[in-house]
Amino acid sequence: MSQQPPRAPRFPLALDQVGRSATPAKPREPLRPQRHLHEAARDARAQTVPQGLGLDSALVRQRMVQRLRAEGIQCEPVFAAMAQVPRHAFVDTALAIQAYEDTSLPIGHGQTISKPSVVARMIELAFGGANARAQGQLGRCLEVGTGCGYQTALLAHLARQVISVERLKPLFDKASANLSAWRLDHVRLVYGDGMLGHAPNAPYDTIIAAAGGDDLPEHWLTQLAVGGRLVAPMQRSGGRGQVLVVMDKSERGCVRTEHEGVHFVPLKSGIL
Repeated sequence: MSQQPPRAPRFPLALDQVGRSATPAKPREPLRPQRHLHEAARDARAQTVPQGLGLDSALVRQRMVQRLRAEGIQCEPVFAAMAQVPRHAFVDTALAIQAYEDTSLPIGHGQTISKPSVVARMIELAFGGANARAQGQLGRCLEVGTGCGYQTALLAHLARQVISVERLKPLFDKASANLSAWRLDHVRLVYGDGMLGHAPNAPYDTIIAAAGGDDLPEHWLTQLAVGGRLVAPMQRSGGRGQVLVVMDKSERGCVRTEHEGVHFVPLKSGIL
């Protein structure tokens, strides 16, 4: 039976563009031992904000996509999702100005929102799974570590169903609030222990984890469908740092491959 393509979520994107007229250069001010705080903040904003663009502009997201393409990401579905999802809506207001830089940002409680390049690479790897290739999408997807909900929103564009598990109640609440503005009927957020996966909706065509441990939890491998692919940061074979690990499951068992080095927050059990 053929699978229906996932319904694209509706994001309220305001495509406004603010023009700025050129002004004559001002003479340099004399050097001071210490500058006023409001002046430093003003100059920092002037240097960081993309000229002529608001954070809600589609062009800002397209520039981020162009940088990722130049860095070697080659997954067009990922680019399409990133061009739609407003990353600045998932970070604190004080950090929104950095939302489209290729950097991780704190989201509270010792957690971060991953760099766009890392998120894109992990989803790109997920698309290499046998079921994903056959379906043209990520199928039924389990996300371990909802965080602020940004990757969840991307997966909503790319999967038939998304089950996302978060062990920290404040982050679960934050992600719920961040995603509540959009109609995501095929996305379910679960407050629970991600190391246990989520058996009620298994098996999963795709499993993506946003935290790294010494080894893959057995629950994840059990809940991975035949033909499914798991992508997670784990210790490199031999224990020399953390890498992206891919597990492909077939009737004969699981095959593990290791990819580039990464640095994720530790994978922990229990709920808080």
